[in-house]
Amino acid sequence: MKTFYTFILFFLSFTVLAQNEISGTVLDEKNKPIAGANIYIDGTYDGATSDENGKFSFSTTTTGNQTLVISFVTYETLSIAIDVANYKNKTVKLRESVNSLDAVIVTAGTFDAGEKARISVLKPLDIVTTAGAMGDIVSALQTLPGTNTVGEDGRLFVRGGEADETQTFVDGIRVAQPYGATTANVPTRGRFSPFLFSGMSFSTGGYSAEYGEALSSVLLLNTQDEMVEEKTDISLMTVGLGLANTQKWGKNSISFNTAYINLEPYQRLIPQNADWNKPFQSLSGEAVYRHDFENGLFKLYAAFDASQFDINQESINSTTKTRVDLNNNNFYLNASYKANLSNHWQLFSGLSYGYGQNKIGLDVNDVENNEHSSHLKMRLKKSFSDRVKLTFGADYFITKFDESFNSNEDFTFKSGYNANIAATYAETDIFFSKKFAGKLGVRLSNNDLLEETVVSPRASLAYKVSKSGQFSLAYGSFTQAPRQDYLKYADYLSSEKADHYILNFLYNKNRKLFRAEAYYKKYSDLVKFDTNVSQFDSQFTNAGSGYAKGFEMLWRDNSTIKNLEYWVSYSYIDTQRDYKNYPTTVTPNFVANHSLSVVSKWWINKLKSQLSITNSFSSGRPYNNPNEANFMASKTKSYNNLSLGWAYLLSQQKILYVSVSNVLATQNVFGYEYANTVNTNGIYERREIRPTADQFFFVGFFWTISDNKKDNQLNNL
Repeated sequence: MKTFYTFILFFLSFTVLAQNEISGTVLDEKNKPIAGANIYIDGTYDGATSDENGKFSFSTTTTGNQTLVISFVTYETLSIAIDVANYKNKTVKLRESVNSLDAVIVTAGTFDAGEKARISVLKPLDIVTTAGAMGDIVSALQTLPGTNTVGEDGRLFVRGGEADETQTFVDGIRVAQPYGATTANVPTRGRFSPFLFSGMSFSTGGYSAEYGEALSSVLLLNTQDEMVEEKTDISLMTVGLGLANTQKWGKNSISFNTAYINLEPYQRLIPQNADWNKPFQSLSGEAVYRHDFENGLFKLYAAFDASQFDINQESINSTTKTRVDLNNNNFYLNASYKANLSNHWQLFSGLSYGYGQNKIGLDVNDVENNEHSSHLKMRLKKSFSDRVKLTFGADYFITKFDESFNSNEDFTFKSGYNANIAATYAETDIFFSKKFAGKLGVRLSNNDLLEETVVSPRASLAYKVSKSGQFSLAYGSFTQAPRQDYLKYADYLSSEKADHYILNFLYNKNRKLFRAEAYYKKYSDLVKFDTNVSQFDSQFTNAGSGYAKGFEMLWRDNSTIKNLEYWVSYSYIDTQRDYKNYPTTVTPNFVANHSLSVVSKWWINKLKSQLSITNSFSSGRPYNNPNEANFMASKTKSYNNLSLGWAYLLSQQKILYVSVSNVLATQNVFGYEYANTVNTNGIYERREIRPTADQFFFVGFFWTISDNKKDNQLNNL
């Protein structure tokens, strides 16, 4: 027995002696101790936690070369190879993780909205709950800084750029015809319903090298990747009917919505400033089909829109009105596939086809134009680490445009063009630290119609100055082919160009956001012509130039007052251009120097209601008065529009919605049309250009049918 105890004591002594001690200190990049870090030998239970001084020590029975793992929340996990026998009193430094929620993010020139946005300036439902927006994505965006409200047009005008300088993309693929049918001084709307989109990114400048052919900005719309449940939405409105449905089976789902709009019954009740023969009517629809693969997602998106209206337009230079009878047909289809590949590679591929047709009757003459447009896209992304990511890809754009003018005197004039643009790009995201990041990129594009190749560099930096605040800088060179109105007559032109410089500050804390941005844009090679309007015998050149500079602010507060959300945006812009047939460099007639929007949404529990209020104000816009010596020297009066919206829950799934735009019935004036000749007093007489209606009243009933009996359309009103 004595021999047995002696053996046990010897064995225990040998075991103790066989253990090795591991010790050291865990510090951050500023040499400050990290308390609570986990330290262990990979593949074992041997480990410890660092104390308040960052120190740790533990014993292990392992020997030789092992892997020591050190981890802590908000820091990058570190794995190092060690020799167990010699790892004592060592110092280990951890780097802050660049994937944490409070890490720096480049924000210069970009507003993001959606569930996946790191910093969301707008929520998806804001697009449709903003009073006065009437469910129009473009109208909601016009409450953000950097945009100009051009009421007689309805499209997006960004930082001194015309509407066609903003390109729209759905799931990363371009939409060549993003707006509905329109004619002079009759505003249009965006073609897309917000119901099928989960998020959006709206860039007012300095955007990624992935996107091109946009001189001022891009609007990226992302359809929903996954639907939560099956449901049906029914809409009965004073302007028409709507139906939406979602179905799911296996790894598949499909969502669609369709709407019929007819303004004739409404306009019979409400006086109009326009002389309509047939008010606006449209039949439209959208659908998204999704299929989930093991490592990827396929989406097929389709939209159609058939619309028409017939109006008699007044002119001060004619004793009779000009009848404009417009029929528009539009179809858009895109297919995309994205997948996660091995070794941290990501693939995105897609293609789109768009068809737009306009048949226009101008009194006894007819105009018809057709546009076929396609976009093929391929993008690859490689994550070398959390700190370095590389994106590269290629685009191919195909455009075929034809137009014919048929006179009642048997005269026909045809014009058009075919253009193909091939582009490739590369961009890298580099996170130098949790506080400092950069994005560098370049885009190379070739336009076979213009016979030119253009290189466009892009760069942006962001630095976090505090836990809640950061600065961003961005620079970019951007090009865009001249618009259809010019290319159909002159294929010898060059692309128009703009350089963007942006400085941005962002503060985001406790559901409160403050954003300030200053910018400068320099335009070159803008198109000029020598006639009153662009026409077949105009002499076109790229001799135009210009600039735009300004300052913008946005404040959003979702937490100070319970159940109340609001934001305030302000824009100041100083811009001048020498382009079109301008005799000198002046501020264009679509620009207001000052713009202010106040948007609020208040949920009232006792009344089971949501009240929304929007007030949009802008200073006067320039116009040319031929009675004055200087060109474009006069300004309209200020623009103001106060709109209200009220949604009442009749039951959990039934909603009554009422809204009124321009509640104060402000007599807004967008500009003036002057006579071509003087009157007997030597004065050029004029006519006001005003909205087709000073106010718009809307009443709708919205009913949702779903299995859970809880869903409704409140977030879509």
